[in-house]
Amino acid sequence: MKQIEIVVQNRTGLHARPAKVLVNLAKKFKSDIHIQYNNKRVNAKSMVSVLTLGAACGSEITLQVDGADEETALAELESAIRAGLGDDISQAEPKPVPIKVEAPVESPKVDEIFEPGVIKGVGAAPGIAVGPIFHFKQTVFDLEKLNKLPTENQIGLDEALNCAKVELAELYQQMTEKKLGAEAAIFEAHSELLDDTELTDVIRARISAGEIPAKAWKATIDERAASIAALDDPLLAARADDLRDVGKRVLRLMLGLTEKGATPETPVVIVARELSPSDTASFDPEHVLGFGIVEGGPTSHIAILARALGLPAIVGVDESMLALEEQTPVILNGNDGTLTVNPAADVLERARQSQRRWLEYRRFAQEQASQPAISQDGQRVDVTANAGSVADAAEALHMGADGIGLLRTEFLFLERTTAPTEDEQFAVYNAIAETMRTLPVIVRTLDIGGDKPLPYIHLKPELNPFLGERGIRLCLNRPELFREQLRAILRAAPSGNLKIMFPMVSDIAELRQSRVLIEELCRELNVQPVQIGIMVEVPSAALMAEIFAPEIDFFSIGTNDLTQYTLAIDRGNSTLASKHDGLHPSVLRLIAHTIESAHKFGKRADICGELGSDSAAVPILLGLGMDELSVSIPSVPTVKAQVRSLTIADWQPLAKQALDCSTAQEVRDLVKKHIG
Repeated sequence: MKQIEIVVQNRTGLHARPAKVLVNLAKKFKSDIHIQYNNKRVNAKSMVSVLTLGAACGSEITLQVDGADEETALAELESAIRAGLGDDISQAEPKPVPIKVEAPVESPKVDEIFEPGVIKGVGAAPGIAVGPIFHFKQTVFDLEKLNKLPTENQIGLDEALNCAKVELAELYQQMTEKKLGAEAAIFEAHSELLDDTELTDVIRARISAGEIPAKAWKATIDERAASIAALDDPLLAARADDLRDVGKRVLRLMLGLTEKGATPETPVVIVARELSPSDTASFDPEHVLGFGIVEGGPTSHIAILARALGLPAIVGVDESMLALEEQTPVILNGNDGTLTVNPAADVLERARQSQRRWLEYRRFAQEQASQPAISQDGQRVDVTANAGSVADAAEALHMGADGIGLLRTEFLFLERTTAPTEDEQFAVYNAIAETMRTLPVIVRTLDIGGDKPLPYIHLKPELNPFLGERGIRLCLNRPELFREQLRAILRAAPSGNLKIMFPMVSDIAELRQSRVLIEELCRELNVQPVQIGIMVEVPSAALMAEIFAPEIDFFSIGTNDLTQYTLAIDRGNSTLASKHDGLHPSVLRLIAHTIESAHKFGKRADICGELGSDSAAVPILLGLGMDELSVSIPSVPTVKAQVRSLTIADWQPLAKQALDCSTAQEVRDLVKKHIG
């Protein structure tokens, strides 16, 4: 047996992401591998066990390896742990002792009632829902009444695990077919938890000791989930919830219960404190008008699902919503994030009319999706899709996209312990190019760093990785990694219409250095040059757009990060979700300057952030002269339909007015007033 002591350098310790990387790496070896921390020793091949270890930043762990390949295993695991297991590594610092403070008198949550009967939340998916509420409550399993349940449908642990895997595989397939990649990944993770032999061994031991199988399963899941949640690490909370969710699935199967909780049988507005992935998947889409959720933000899985299905949703709603009586009539407005309770007859009728118009609009948009987006005054606007796989490319074509305005290449680099080879990358880029044929595909080079580190790239400690070595900076500092990706793209370019875009560019020197490398590779590969652009995500790039424009073919404005860096608001902070608004005049001024600079030199200005599918933002963006809107795949038809309804010349003076507004809300009010 060999062992080594290592200090955990990850800021938040062995949380979900590094634990998954560690476990998957450990499973590659035949040797028995354990991690010891304090008085606890766990199996390094068990995700659940590693998570419950509770090793924080600065903790010294002992890695123990015993078996035929112990030397190789120890060396690779040590290297991966020292590199951060996919996290950016910061110097180990003692964690400050949390200090309890009294809650402020006025809560910062968006839960105020702006007028009688109106509860405010945060809009997560556009549209209007009118109907009675349905309180969704998760099933509570009372095992004390186990002897009263019919036994003929009850099954054993092994059969329940197999059935659960089948259900999860079906859910994964359903979500994949609906292009709900985030949901599909969740169910894939659930299936991984069922393969945790350490977990099932504990349960089998309990059963062998005489405990009823269902009780043994529930007790073990509850204990492990509680251990994870008790670590007081927000990054682990989702994994604890996932464990509980998959635990309920198996328990339901063991007890022979077919119902996953009461679900509506008529169209209703679903309200709940929270919804798990399995809960969400259990609903019949025909019976769901919209969602009102207390927990979560605009980027939560329920928000993603609602937008993909075209259902309105609001999140961050005050808990008073949960006290409403069942079947209370409401108007849920996903556009402005409001829930109107017991609306007056005239208000209800207007909302129903709006709802009918929205549904008709969405249906018509889908029917016309293949038609070009030409405005009322004859201007064509390209509406392209944001994609991240070959399957996404095919779906983008199906939804009528004019191309791919943003191909995220990170999916090729994440969730693995070594970088993809040039040939692996070429195969994917080539398949996407062939799928899209002559339609343009803008390939964004590797955008890693900040919240997306890689286990095989060692990053120096950074106090703020979001402002550190990421995007183009990281690629230029690792020329071999950069060269391999650029070679793969250039080799695939002749199969279609590929363009290259560099992320997080803030200085003209970064662009010039990258261009030199591409020109060198084009000569080396004997291929024709491709168009080159940069993402405008930081204020410096927008402010210097007139300097960049002569040296690029196009700009692509990433409004998510541009808004984040301009307003100094973390776009992932649910508390500040309502303030992270790309229609803030400061952001619009940067966008306007970028467009003006591009057009001055005969270049294109595109957008690839969430703002491109915001119905209030589209007319302003087009009024400022935006050439292309790249949006999520499900949004393509409705955005194209909206473009066709606009007279862009009418919005040009209004867009200039928007630049002189004081707040994002003033801009939204301006649009609302003009549209009616």
